[in-house]
Amino acid sequence: MPRLDRAVNIADLRRMAGRRLPRPIFDYIDGGADDEVALANNAGAFGRYEILPDTLVDVSAIRTETRLFGQPAAWPLVLAPTGLTRMFHPDAEAAVARAAARHGLPYALSTMGTTRIEDWARNFAGPRVFQIYVFKDRGLTTEFVQRCKAAGVHGLALTVDTPVAGNRERDRRNGLSLPPRLTLSSLMSFALHPGWSLPALTGSKFDLANVSHRVDVLAGQSMSLFDYIGAQFDRSVTWKDVEWLAAEWGGPLSIKGVMTPEDARRAVASGASGVMLSNHGGRQLDTAPAPVDQIAGVRDALGDSVEIICDGGVRRGSDVVKALALGADGCSIGRPYLYGLAAGGEAGVDRALTLLRSEFELTMALMGVNDVERLERRHVRRSPLAGEGGPKGRMRG
Repeated sequence: MPRLDRAVNIADLRRMAGRRLPRPIFDYIDGGADDEVALANNAGAFGRYEILPDTLVDVSAIRTETRLFGQPAAWPLVLAPTGLTRMFHPDAEAAVARAAARHGLPYALSTMGTTRIEDWARNFAGPRVFQIYVFKDRGLTTEFVQRCKAAGVHGLALTVDTPVAGNRERDRRNGLSLPPRLTLSSLMSFALHPGWSLPALTGSKFDLANVSHRVDVLAGQSMSLFDYIGAQFDRSVTWKDVEWLAAEWGGPLSIKGVMTPEDARRAVASGASGVMLSNHGGRQLDTAPAPVDQIAGVRDALGDSVEIICDGGVRRGSDVVKALALGADGCSIGRPYLYGLAAGGEAGVDRALTLLRSEFELTMALMGVNDVERLERRHVRRSPLAGEGGPKGRMRG
């Protein structure tokens, strides 16, 4: 196990995760679609914004508390839904939930998670969000809504950017499938990482805990992750289905995958209480714009009453500050906490959240803003070098 206190930023945790995980598993976290242009741009876009500080402001105390999905949050961050979490550490979603609760942050469980809704909700004391899809089998979606109500889930995040699975070439090359069809190179990578491979082989059975009871294609067949998703997700979903889901649920509902002001307006008109600006971490439509670049336009279209969460590319606490100044109510992260989980389980997730929170508060103090509610668009501007790609050195994803 690496010395987690040696990680001084998320990039360090990423390197630790890369050393601990077999290459196919690390690539599943780290990779994107096609040429990975959107993947790189998500993080790089934050570097194209400069922070304009106020001076001579009392920053002896920084107020960071907010509300997301109608629930209190210690600071404006959500742990985004990520599928197949047990691949990265045996403690899976339970480790993430414990760290999120300790930090007072919302955590969204994925439909494709490896922990049942009921077990996650029972053991997670923080704000609970469930990420949902509208499946071809509407009965399964209805079942999820009913289970979430019974379990005390606070909000839903409907993912709408996966009518088909993205072309994730790293996974194809590695033969990552359920069950795996591994190449010789992939097998060697598993053999060279016994710290991951032995617990994976001897631990509890890997299971897509919330769907396996209804999805027959998982029984005795080898199906790639992207083919599995393509077989189960519905290309015919429209805004009418959002209206239906909003009526079925009746609580906070954010549409994850919206990227334009026009679609943001449609989301609200269809019954959503918020939007999550997201290109699925660069894993679906390559060359889609970075979510941070869409915040201002969407905020102008929606006004102040609709919740906007920027999902994708956050690698520093300062990134969250920039997103808030542009008009977001919060940000969500996936890869950063997964790097921590892979590097050191619950302690690794805790390290990731601690680093981001520390950077967030430090940035607030240095820019002379002592309350998240006082962040304004005047505090950020596009860098004059933005047309040349902005500052160098940003981590991809």
